[in-house]
Amino acid sequence: MSLKKKIISSEIPCHVAVIMDGNGRWAKHRGLQRVLGHRSGVDAVRKLIEASAEIGIGYLTIYAFSTENWARPGMEVAALMELMIQSLNNETDALVKNNIRLRTIGDCNRLAASVRQRLAETENITAACTGLNLIVALSYGSRWEIASAAKRLAADVKNGTVDCESIDEAKFEEYLATAGIPDPDLLIRTSGEMRISNFLLWQMAYTELYITDILWPDFGKEDLFKAIIDYQNRERRFGKTSKQIEKSKIV
Repeated sequence: MSLKKKIISSEIPCHVAVIMDGNGRWAKHRGLQRVLGHRSGVDAVRKLIEASAEIGIGYLTIYAFSTENWARPGMEVAALMELMIQSLNNETDALVKNNIRLRTIGDCNRLAASVRQRLAETENITAACTGLNLIVALSYGSRWEIASAAKRLAADVKNGTVDCESIDEAKFEEYLATAGIPDPDLLIRTSGEMRISNFLLWQMAYTELYITDILWPDFGKEDLFKAIIDYQNRERRFGKTSKQIEKSKIV
């Protein structure tokens, strides 16, 4: 029996973020080149998207390429960019068919013009979709995001658009790459690494963390369902006590 049947439909996390780690190690264990691990990882992404849409997740953010990943060997970076274009060419029709909207966050100015163009085309084609919001963090780093937000906010204070006294958390969030997107309820990280890797640092102040030893290419639908069930068995207090949470449920 699929674990999907054990999921409580009324308690699905609105936003799930995923650090897809382990492609290189998956390939190494099989005596393959790293790029083949990344190619196998694309199949896992497809399964993740399908499963997320099936159970009604509203927002799915995947960490596809970090600002630090630019330091990897040039051949691997080039292969990853080509794989991105291929994936967009192959999957855009499926996104529209399944009512999935694609959005990107990150320093996309660093991407090759061909990648930026294909991303823009797919975002435009899927803009009217009203189902799952698929957010791809590409050339993304949370420190870059926060510094960029602070810079743009400071510029608006300087030109008089924003009153310095009006700045609070809500105002600052308007300048983040994720403006208008709810904070993640659940973060899933594969490959067993116990770190956040400069991913959505501001947004994950109260995100539930789920770490699995599974390497990304082996992560399937049942693994997502297992993570959702684990999430649903937790008590989210947001700084309150358990007694306060129980009282709010009664009210």
